[in-house]
Amino acid sequence: MATEITATEAVRKFSELLNAVKYRHDSFTIVRGGKPLASITPLDEPVLGKSLKELAAIMKFVPRLASDGESFAAELDEIIAGQPNVPEKPAWG
Repeated sequence: MATEITATEAVRKFSELLNAVKYRHDSFTIVRGGKPLASITPLDEPVLGKSLKELAAIMKFVPRLASDGESFAAELDEIIAGQPNVPEKPAWG
């Protein structure tokens, strides 16, 4: 069962929480305003170590864009092209 901890306490002890999760496999529920907000739990298995074959299997379940997918992609390209250039050097330095 997860230990409840306030958001304030979680911020103050974040490093300790991560160590408890990693080394003791503890779980925590973050509470704000008396209501559960988030959980910190150990991963069952590391994210690393997945194979490309597993990725291909996962991709079968990813939703596909409908027939308007090409127009959506064109709109994204237009938005990206319209973004202002980032200055090479900050104005203040």
